[in-house]
Amino acid sequence: MLKRIVFLVLGGLTVLSLSGCLVAESTYLKKVEEADNLTREYADLKLKHEKLTAENTALKAEVATQLKGKQELEQLLKAKSDTLSQNVSDLREKVAALEAENKELLKAREKKVKEVSNIYEKLLQDMKSEISQGQVTISELKGKLTVTMETAILFDSGKADIKPDGLTILRKMVATLKGVRDEAIRIEGHTDNITIAGALTSVFPTNWELSAARAINVARYLQRQGLDPAALSAATFSEFKPVADNGTREGRAKNRRIEITLVAKD
Repeated sequence: MLKRIVFLVLGGLTVLSLSGCLVAESTYLKKVEEADNLTREYADLKLKHEKLTAENTALKAEVATQLKGKQELEQLLKAKSDTLSQNVSDLREKVAALEAENKELLKAREKKVKEVSNIYEKLLQDMKSEISQGQVTISELKGKLTVTMETAILFDSGKADIKPDGLTILRKMVATLKGVRDEAIRIEGHTDNITIAGALTSVFPTNWELSAARAINVARYLQRQGLDPAALSAATFSEFKPVADNGTREGRAKNRRIEITLVAKD
């Protein structure tokens, strides 16, 4: 009986011992599983952290690039703004200079027109008789003044020497022409289209030579009367600048002429 009791007791202790071992092993396995889970979670978190760190670095680099680009753009815009401001300032100065220059030119133009108008009025008085007889015409348009004289009152036919009556007519203009200050005086010789023929060709082969000689002799006379030779010039147009029809006697008479014109100085 006692042996049976001992056997039962020992059996119970063995069962309890085995039961305790089984409980301890179960707890261990559970802890190991929890550790594995934590390891995997840590690895996942580490990957996420690295990914987030990389993304953060990339964003910082992008922000820095954008900030740098913004600064460069601001600097560029400022430089362009400064350049534009300088250009505007320069243009304003140029406009102001041009306006001042235009005012001076306008004053000079007004002075010139006034001078020419005064000369025109004086010449009208000087040549009143010749104008009334139709031998001389004086025109003034936009500051350009021209005295036109038919060659018959200055020269004999086929001649280039100024006849006495012609000298008298020219002498009437001398005082007024001496008053010309800002203009040059050009004497132009013109002829009709009748070809020079006969013995006269030995002196004047063509109308070019005749019109040139007449213009030069008028210029030389004005020089002898005290006009500045540097302000005088002679030009010849022969028959090639008619003002009337060469098919009529009256037209040819108008084309044979001396023109004294005020022109701009060189």
